[in-house]
Amino acid sequence: MPLTEEKKTYQEAKDLINSLAITIKTAQIHNPNNVAVVAAIEKFLSLANPIIKAEKLVTLDLINEFFYLNEARVRYSLEYIINFDFLSREFKKRELGTLTFNDIPAENDIKIFLKAFIEAGFSETPFETLSEAVDNIERIKVGKLKKIKEEGEFDRKKFVKKTYFNAVSFTKGVMTKIKAGEKISLKKAKRVVETVVDLILEEESLLLGMTALKDYDEYTYHHSVNVSILSVALGQRLGLRRKALTDLGMSSLFHDMGKIEVPSEILNKASEFSEGEWEIMRQHPLWGVRAILKLKGFDDISLRTAIVAFEHHLNYNLSGYPKLRNTLKPDLFSKIVTIADQYDAMTSSRVYSRTPVAPDRALSIMVDRSGTQLDPYLTKLFINMVGIHPIGSLVMLNTKELGLVFESNPNPDFLDRPRVIIVVDSKGNRIKQNVDLMEKDDADNFKRSIVTTLDPNQYRVNLAEYLL
Repeated sequence: MPLTEEKKTYQEAKDLINSLAITIKTAQIHNPNNVAVVAAIEKFLSLANPIIKAEKLVTLDLINEFFYLNEARVRYSLEYIINFDFLSREFKKRELGTLTFNDIPAENDIKIFLKAFIEAGFSETPFETLSEAVDNIERIKVGKLKKIKEEGEFDRKKFVKKTYFNAVSFTKGVMTKIKAGEKISLKKAKRVVETVVDLILEEESLLLGMTALKDYDEYTYHHSVNVSILSVALGQRLGLRRKALTDLGMSSLFHDMGKIEVPSEILNKASEFSEGEWEIMRQHPLWGVRAILKLKGFDDISLRTAIVAFEHHLNYNLSGYPKLRNTLKPDLFSKIVTIADQYDAMTSSRVYSRTPVAPDRALSIMVDRSGTQLDPYLTKLFINMVGIHPIGSLVMLNTKELGLVFESNPNPDFLDRPRVIIVVDSKGNRIKQNVDLMEKDDADNFKRSIVTTLDPNQYRVNLAEYLL
């Protein structure tokens, strides 16, 4: 196939997947006969029909994190990344692995599919519900998502929990050894980070949920692991490949390595720092570089880690520290880690700040810092990832129920409609019920909506009890 023709085919595939995502998003907002839905369907058909005519069918497969159109992998495109990620999550939620158009579908066929697709999202058996609803559509067929691991092999939640706390324990051990002057190799950390990367790709919500569990006494080590998880998750949203995600995970895990040289009486001071103490704290990026350069087997990962350690407080507009003699454009990894670092620090209880900032308030502060301290595009992508109400947020619903957010909504148009665990019903009884705030009643109105956010500590809600 000539190069120009190949490029055209790739573009057609990306446009088709993007159009399908937009059509589903639109159908989630409006009823099937709404002019916006009809226009989205027409756009999708205008892209799908020529491919069906040429190749006799269109088969869209989701395998791992990538879509394949008629068995050809469709690479992520930066301009479409949010819609690709949305569609991937919606497919997985319904256990949908294959969508096939074996003939040119009618507009009504698409409407029936969209209605079934949306309703399946609220079913206990999502794929079966979807499959049954579209069974009578001759031109559209669906196939179940193929599991990488056989079901029943092990409890995913337990494995995620074990992986998280293993990473915290490992980080503590490494920092302790370095502080004692022992030689360690970053290569030993690679296996831990690779497991984290695998879980981000397969169980993102579960692992992100672990970052909401803050430990005041072990803040330094939990913070390092949380920043690594948040950074890798954001890198995955950017479409970084597995190797790059592993490098990012390594760099972010050790971004604060320089703090091992900060005197403990300053690091653990319960009151505000004096200007002299702040001057010492501002040295930790330089000390981090020095510590990393002393590690065994210096390689490319060590270099990338040193760069992130040096740059993670520089800020997007270079207003941070260390102060530079010459203008420097921060590395992509550094800009990612800066965002993850600020978010986790604000939402954690620390020595000099026992009351953490609420997740939604932290995001509001980050929006204010966008374009100055933080990269504006990455900040927007981060908020899309964690949602307006991040995992771990306690919310009051209009039904007088209290809910705990456990999964964000992949649709950027509905960031205020995550999935929650109802922890207190309208009568004040303690319960545990999973609900999706996208669910509608017979009158096409949302059954539940968030009214406000609350402090889990004030209401004595133990996050670990629900998120673990």
